Amino acid sequence: MANKYQRVDFRDQIAKNKLSSFFLIIIIFIVFVLLGYVISLAFDPGYFFIIMIFTIIISIAYILISYYNSANIAVASVGAKEAPREQYKEYYNLVEGLAIASGLPMPKLYVMPSMNINAFATGRNPKNAIICVTEGALEKLDKRELEGVLAHELSHVANYDMRYMTLVAVMVGMVAILSQLFLRSLWLRSGNDREGRGDAIFILIGIVLAILAPVAVQLVQLAISRRREYAADASAVKFTRYPPGLINALKKIGKENQPEKKVPKAVSHLFFSNPFKGWGSTHPPIEKRIEILERM
Repeated sequence: MANKYQRVDFRDQIAKNKLSSFFLIIIIFIVFVLLGYVISLAFDPGYFFIIMIFTIIISIAYILISYYNSANIAVASVGAKEAPREQYKEYYNLVEGLAIASGLPMPKLYVMPSMNINAFATGRNPKNAIICVTEGALEKLDKRELEGVLAHELSHVANYDMRYMTLVAVMVGMVAILSQLFLRSLWLRSGNDREGRGDAIFILIGIVLAILAPVAVQLVQLAISRRREYAADASAVKFTRYPPGLINALKKIGKENQPEKKVPKAVSHLFFSNPFKGWGSTHPPIEKRIEILERM
C-alpha cells in the first residue's frame, strides 16, 4: 500500500514514460529484423533484400502522405470548425497562457460538434499544430478543468507525439507489409523444389512469425500510445502546476461520457479520452490516470 500513496514528481513521470516509449519502439524494430532474418533463411537473401526495400518504400510513402495532411484529415473527419475568437474568448485566453508557459507558438483552435467531454491535438510540428475541443468540454468543464485538458493536448504538441507516433506507424506498417508479402510469395514458390531441402522449417517459422508479428507490434503500438498519454498528463501538470484541474476533468469524463459515434476509429487515438467504450486500448484507464495525478 505504501507505493499507492508515494508522491510522484512530474519530471520523473515524464522521463519514465519517454524511456518506456523508447524501449517499446526498439521491440518493434527487433520484431521487424527477426521476421526479415527468418525470411532470408527461408528464401534467397537477394530476394529478401528486394522485399525489404519495397516494404520500406511503400510504408514510408503511405505514412508520410497521411502525416503531412494529418491536421486537415482529423478536423474534417469529425466535422470540426475553426473557433472564432470573439465567440470563444476563454478558450483562446487559456491556450494563449499555456502556449506562453510552454514556450510554444499559438496553435489553431477548433470546436467539434459533440456534447461529450473530449479534445485532441494534431499537426506535424508546433508551428502547424491544431487543438480541437468538443462543445461539451467547453460547456461542462470549469475554467481550471478546461485548462488541464488543454494543457494535456498542448503537451502532445510539445512532446512531438504526432511525429513519434508516425515513426511507430511506419515501423508497424513495415512489419505488416513484410508479413503479407512473405505469405503471398509462398503461393508463387509452392512448386519450387528448394523447399524440400531443409528450408521447410524456416518457411514454417516464417509463416508463424508473419501471422503473429503484426498482432504483436500492434499491441506494442497501443502500449506506446498509453505511455504517451501518461507523459502528456505529467507535462500538463508541469504547465499548469495544478493537478486537480486535470483530475476533476477526468472524473467528469468517467461519469458522463457515452460512446462517441461521430468519431472515426482511425483518429480515436488522438483524443483526450477514448471515444469508444470497450474499444481498443490506446488510452490508459481513467482511474489509473487519476491515481497517478493524485500523487503529483
